[in-house]
Amino acid sequence: MNTPICDFVKDYAERNSVRMHMPGHKGKDACADPRSAYDRAFSAITPYDITEIETADDLFHPESIIAESEKNASEVFSCDTYYSTEGSSICIRAMLYLAMTRRIGGTPWVLSARNVHKSFVTACALLGIDCEWIRSEKGTCISTDIDEKDVEHALVIGHEKYGCFPIGVYLTSPDYTGHILPVESIAERCHAYGTILMVDNAHGAYLHFLKDPIHPTALGADMCCDSAHKTLPVLTGGAYLHVKSELLPVSGKDVKRAMSLFASTSPSWLILQSLDRVNPYLFKEYRSDLQRTCEFLKDEKARLISGGISLIGEELLKITIRTKSLGYGGTEFARILRANTPSVEVEFSDPDIVVLMVSPNNTKEEIKAAVDAILKIPAKTPIEEETDLIAPTFPERVMSIREAAMKLPKIVKTEEAFGRIAHLSDTSCPPAVPVLICGEKIGHEEIRRLLYYGYETCQVVAEE
Repeated sequence: MNTPICDFVKDYAERNSVRMHMPGHKGKDACADPRSAYDRAFSAITPYDITEIETADDLFHPESIIAESEKNASEVFSCDTYYSTEGSSICIRAMLYLAMTRRIGGTPWVLSARNVHKSFVTACALLGIDCEWIRSEKGTCISTDIDEKDVEHALVIGHEKYGCFPIGVYLTSPDYTGHILPVESIAERCHAYGTILMVDNAHGAYLHFLKDPIHPTALGADMCCDSAHKTLPVLTGGAYLHVKSELLPVSGKDVKRAMSLFASTSPSWLILQSLDRVNPYLFKEYRSDLQRTCEFLKDEKARLISGGISLIGEELLKITIRTKSLGYGGTEFARILRANTPSVEVEFSDPDIVVLMVSPNNTKEEIKAAVDAILKIPAKTPIEEETDLIAPTFPERVMSIREAAMKLPKIVKTEEAFGRIAHLSDTSCPPAVPVLICGEKIGHEEIRRLLYYGYETCQVVAEE
């Protein structure tokens, strides 16, 4: 499998053309200090950072090298695959836009599990989509847990309210904690109602390459996004939008138009090269590397459990620890790991959990060192779980997401927010399931939870 984007940029850099085009660094690093190893390494990158020059290609109107590379990626993932250099956020917004093209009359609404990324909320605001939440008593504010029966029940209730089925059902799986939803059975139930399924699979790009693939596109999802940079050896910002649907007959041009509505007109060519460069590796060696890592990590997780560590989540490349049984809050536990020798930097921590993310690029020695560091932390008197704080909650909605988002915001002290209406917020995580979504009324329970997670202020709709 070739790498057309990388080959083009490499050839261009070696030609030493006089660069009378963007970007302004012109392939040089004016800020470099030759005594600095960091500066020397950074300077080596700049000749390969280009823009859409003649004979290159356009990410949103690809005709040559990008089109060829995306065709390679489509072969790797066994479905129509498109690049993003702005993470999964662009893909999430494009999915909702494309889903809206199926709407026939009525108010556009989407049915979603509540553990959504903030880009989903902003997409609903931008596109004017109402949102209904799939309810289940099984989940928590740490992790949503729903099944096909919960989805069907919510579809029926939503149809009664709106007089039509949603533009689609939207899931986040795997979630931040490593929980994986039953995508296949949910997809079957969605399709039985003529409804498409969209999946935020940002944390699960690697699921396609398992011995028994459980990637959403293999399980019936009509569209999904992967953050390539989260689990694959791709630069930060690299992502994929996958389309594989009989219910959504969209062309490649339709997908590109949808993505371009929300994207920069200056995509990163360094990230494009990273996405292009990884294709041959994913097509060949990655599967065996992934399998070895998963097998080794399975043994290391067993060692943690034997050592009294409480783990949650089914995801193979995550170690998610509930720390209160060891006598620590998650944030304190993470601080101890960071102070360890060698220092272990975790992906995420909050008052309840610590999340570590592993990939085949972690050596066995690194994984073992992290596990050793965890096991070295002495257990203390367990901290009692505040079960009422982690139970799922669905605050009263008094405005649509769009209506609230389009009003002026105001920052207030959390303890003074009672009765106010939540505005757009950066607090989608923690916890893994947002306490509040834009347009919801803030009650005493929501205030208590925000304070528990350390939010001393919150953003509300300004009073008119």
